[in-house]
Amino acid sequence: MSASTAISTGFVYHEDYLKHDTGNHPESAERLRAIMRKLKEAGITEKMQIIVPLKASKEQIQYVHADEYIKKVKAMCRGGGGMLDLDTPVCRDTYEIALLSAGGVIKAVDEVMDESNDLMRIFALIRPPGHHATSNKGMGFCIFNNIAIAAEHLKRKYGIKRVLIADWDVHHGNGTQELFFDDPSVLYFSTHQYPHYPGTGWMDEVGKGEGEGYTVNVPLPAGVDDIGYLYALNNILAPIAMDFNPEFLLVSVGFDAHSADPLASMNVTSRGFGLFTDVIKEIAEENSKGRIVMALEGGYNLDAIAKSTLSVFNSLLSNAREKKEREMRENEKVRKRVEEVKEVQRKYWSI
Repeated sequence: MSASTAISTGFVYHEDYLKHDTGNHPESAERLRAIMRKLKEAGITEKMQIIVPLKASKEQIQYVHADEYIKKVKAMCRGGGGMLDLDTPVCRDTYEIALLSAGGVIKAVDEVMDESNDLMRIFALIRPPGHHATSNKGMGFCIFNNIAIAAEHLKRKYGIKRVLIADWDVHHGNGTQELFFDDPSVLYFSTHQYPHYPGTGWMDEVGKGEGEGYTVNVPLPAGVDDIGYLYALNNILAPIAMDFNPEFLLVSVGFDAHSADPLASMNVTSRGFGLFTDVIKEIAEENSKGRIVMALEGGYNLDAIAKSTLSVFNSLLSNAREKKEREMRENEKVRKRVEEVKEVQRKYWSI
């Protein structure tokens, strides 16, 4: 493929993701249907390479999950389904589709790491989501921790020594945090509404042992908008990322910080998620040869999630690198919280 025709952006999708039947539930197949309709209407799918996922192997799921838990999910699905917790239903097909979900992010990583193609930015449009799944428990609509499995895949297959996981889902990714809490090879950064489900993610949760300092939590008050989020990303994520110098960027993309989302109380616009992606692109260009894989997490208003996904893809498809102002009109609560987080993190980073 010549430089003039090279496609650097792709997306993972498979219709089988719709088979994870959750019934009358916020995390439904309609989310992906709405996204795909919007992307096709906008002509976006024609500009990108579609990547067909493969199922993750049991061994790959075991990178982060206990064998007993994997067996539990498989048995429950074989029995026709049930509830992993009060919020997390599974059906007969869920186990196999959860393998395909994790495998979709693994496939995205493999494509970006493949030097024979030009793909550098991939958004995995997958379900079920994953960032709440711990080593031995599914919760918060999540079965297997897709982004954590991908991080381990990067380390084990490619010898990547520094992975940055940025998580802007409105809910704290407690599962991802737990899985890498003592691991200095993975820097986990999360912005999230606090207090809110699942109750974790306070700023003093910084990791332990060799991993101390490699967990960065930015618990934000309700009502934060695009400007507040960008202030946090530019003043905490960007400088710490430059210090960490990641070889690869993974992003847990939740759209539930949108002002229209029914499960949270933030005020982010669809355009805002594209601006967040611009920050990620800048970090990747400076540190990881531009390598980015994003994975879908939450977001439960169908119109909002579709428009927000389109905004992210518009950013990924653009090679423009707009420098964002480091100091913007943030509200006083956000400014104060950012300073508090910086005070905690100065022990570990030049911030």
